[in-house]
Amino acid sequence: MTTEPTNTTEENLLPRTPTVDLSAFSASVDRVKAELRKVIIGQDEMIELLLISLFSGGHVLLEGVPGIAKTLTAKLLAKSLSVNFSRIQFTPDLMPTDVIGTTIYNLKTSEFSFNRGPIFSNVVLIDEINRSPAKTQAALFEVMEERQITVDGKTHFLEAPFFVIATQNPVEQEGTYKLPEAQLDRFIFRIKMKYPTLEQEKEILEKFKDDFRITAVDDVKPVLSASDIRHCRETIEKIHIKKELLNYIATIIHQTRNNGSLFLGASPRASLAVMRTSKALAALSGRDFVTPEDIQHVAYPVLNHRIILAPEREMEGVQPEDVIREIIQGIEVPR
Repeated sequence: MTTEPTNTTEENLLPRTPTVDLSAFSASVDRVKAELRKVIIGQDEMIELLLISLFSGGHVLLEGVPGIAKTLTAKLLAKSLSVNFSRIQFTPDLMPTDVIGTTIYNLKTSEFSFNRGPIFSNVVLIDEINRSPAKTQAALFEVMEERQITVDGKTHFLEAPFFVIATQNPVEQEGTYKLPEAQLDRFIFRIKMKYPTLEQEKEILEKFKDDFRITAVDDVKPVLSASDIRHCRETIEKIHIKKELLNYIATIIHQTRNNGSLFLGASPRASLAVMRTSKALAALSGRDFVTPEDIQHVAYPVLNHRIILAPEREMEGVQPEDVIREIIQGIEVPR
């Protein structure tokens, strides 16, 4: 991910009286990172974005080729949290009721009761989300946005926190179903994972040369409770963001709707996502105020799955990140 440097002076963006104590938040972040690094080598940006999403109350789509630890990282993050975890392997024959649950008839009581599906958990890993058809993907619409499930006219609420991590392979197309725009828009980030560097690859081989079963996974312990996560989210809400930066976010999103390279721009949900995640990034960076650099940094994973390229631009090989970069470069940075 690339952002353009700016000459912003932090004192112009700093609130007059810093009021947010970030010590507990920083300690929580460090504990989770330490647990993940017992197994995961590299992928620092992905881990940071996962934590930003978790503390912002959003969901994440991990996209990358097989074998780069998408599923492993999601499972380890869940293991580092003292909350409920479930995994759903999406397949072509998976039905919506396999995800959200179904109403069953109890012969003993002569009553109908709702049998909850695996989506009723705190952290849910949906592996290979694009392996199931649209009707199964549609089962996620309500629960990912509203944290509730409606079955037979009755609403069932999920306990907080509720965090969905979905994975997909962007290369293999056979036996897959493209995610509709409405589904993509419910992910706060699409994180495009990269291969490790040569040095990281060497470190991976060295670390596991005598550990074929990767027993280091057993060393990962829960270090964050549901109340800790709630406290982190409350801390992020208090991070200061100036009105000029809110206007900056609005301008970036507005430009996606008036751009010749784009067939579809971003919605207000995207602007809210940029605001929330930029505040989380500021907190992870040890600041109680947002800078334009924070906004520019999160704009890429927030927008790369929410905008649709014009057909002619797509044929030219243009990537969404290229258009996002052009938009950011063309907007004056608040001082």
